[in-house]
Amino acid sequence: MISPLASIHPSAQLGTNVTVEPFAVIQDNVTIGDNTHIMSGAVIMPFSRIGAHCRIFPGAVIGAIPQDLKFIGEETTAEIGDHTTIRECVTINRGTKDKLKTVVGSHCLLMAYTHVAHDCIIGNHVILANGVQLAGHVDIGEYAIIGGLAGAHQFTRIGAHTYVAGHTVIRKDVPPYVKAAREPMSYLGLNIVGLQRRAFPQEKIDTISQIYHTLFVGNHSVSTAIERIKDKIPDSETKKEILQFILSSKTGIIKRYSKNSVDED
Repeated sequence: MISPLASIHPSAQLGTNVTVEPFAVIQDNVTIGDNTHIMSGAVIMPFSRIGAHCRIFPGAVIGAIPQDLKFIGEETTAEIGDHTTIRECVTINRGTKDKLKTVVGSHCLLMAYTHVAHDCIIGNHVILANGVQLAGHVDIGEYAIIGGLAGAHQFTRIGAHTYVAGHTVIRKDVPPYVKAAREPMSYLGLNIVGLQRRAFPQEKIDTISQIYHTLFVGNHSVSTAIERIKDKIPDSETKKEILQFILSSKTGIIKRYSKNSVDED
């Protein structure tokens, strides 16, 4: 159902069974997939690409130009995959010439007041809780969960199947499969609950545990820990994935939490 009180540009391409509620705005050069629901007060701006079976709640703004002074009007997109829910007042900006797009994957949930800045790439099945703020160029792997009011510095990466606690300031890369929290953000162990919920075999969990025990608990430098992981832990796709993530980090990875004198417990 498309309300006559909605504002839809004639060039916008809407799939079948799309619902557009009163006072929603869909601007020029927009595509929206089948069975997607655009609620009252949502604004879909030019160069937005929204998949099928999505729900866009009131006050959300998709596809606004980047909040980047280097942006000079280049043709870029904001892309959202299928079966993704965008809650109230979420903002997702278009890309810049760096990646030419901002991407939110399929089956994601972006809770109220989340901001996704230019050139962020978010994988499938990601949950961003209320008020999460992503600066530009942030990459988030599949199945990552980020707690409410957390904020990510530009160019940081958050690996797949991670859990980042609410109110956390993300200044360093978070490797796959771990939990991170505190200030400064630190490694707090494996995301065991998430891995078990997703039916990871125990053998794979054991490999992940061995790798991160060597990296974070063994009291080695990162370079020494990497050499030990290469030499002592059997090769596998999991080992390759984690090492590639660490070795390609430009901001550096998080460290193990270290209790200090200002902690009360």
